[in-house]
Amino acid sequence: MSAMRVLGTLPDGNMAEERRTTRLRSPYPEDVKTNMLLTGWRFKQDDEDDVPGENVTKDPLHPEFSHLRELYFKADKDYSGRFTVPTLWDKKNETVVSNESAEIIRMFYTEFDDLLPEKYRTPNVDLFPKDLQSTIEEANDWTYNDINNGVYKSGFASSQEAYEKNVQTLFKSLDRVEEHLSTSPGPFYHGDKITEADVRLFTTIIRFDVVYVQHFKCNIRDIRSGYPAIHRWVKNLYWNVEAFGPLTTQFEHIKRHYTRSHGQINPYAITPFGPVPDILPIGEEVPAAEVLRKERGQAVRTEKMQSQVQG
Repeated sequence: MSAMRVLGTLPDGNMAEERRTTRLRSPYPEDVKTNMLLTGWRFKQDDEDDVPGENVTKDPLHPEFSHLRELYFKADKDYSGRFTVPTLWDKKNETVVSNESAEIIRMFYTEFDDLLPEKYRTPNVDLFPKDLQSTIEEANDWTYNDINNGVYKSGFASSQEAYEKNVQTLFKSLDRVEEHLSTSPGPFYHGDKITEADVRLFTTIIRFDVVYVQHFKCNIRDIRSGYPAIHRWVKNLYWNVEAFGPLTTQFEHIKRHYTRSHGQINPYAITPFGPVPDILPIGEEVPAAEVLRKERGQAVRTEKMQSQVQG
């Protein structure tokens, strides 16, 4: 998630009248060889037939544009910031509405709600229900600072001290999530309904084993062997909820983006082959996780027996 820089806003008045002109782009990462730090995200070109992901396209409104940065400059010719995603573009006023994911996600499930099929509209899907708003906001704060941003603070640390401080904070917060999900009725973060908490946490957890463990040195534990409750939660979202699955989660893009765009971390742009598979099927665990699950189950049974004896 990037710091928000609003290059343009929708016109004053009824936002509902303007929302139909807004579109989210689908660029993909540049390689180290062409220096993503300078050129940023780019769109698929006519001569690229082997780019994975059906949502990877040319800019349908500006097919002559090769990079996302050209939209930023179209909105503001003097723009001097970073060319980040996601970017919400107003195609009527030809400007960027926002590039802050926390803002965009709430725009999508409020101002755009009536454009969705009935089954996805509020109240059928309410990502920010009134009875959970304070709980979600409180969790958003430490989830973003310690986990979503924590992997970056660990990976881009420029000293051993900073790295160790941030990576330990990251795993303490993952422990906190594990404890919550272990006692939650589930299958989602706050019970039987998907909320914003699921969406915001998923983006980091789905990348964790395939990228962050090795690329950002977040290797105290991985998700599949060290966090059984988080692992069940993320697999359920990926395999059972279409919005989180293969249509929107493209592991090849995830791996290529990190390993080929951070020259200071991976100067030869070598992408690790594993883990295999990228995500395990429902009901399948790695051997270490199965052992951990049995040990925890035995510990719970022992604790209950001791309590009964003492009682």
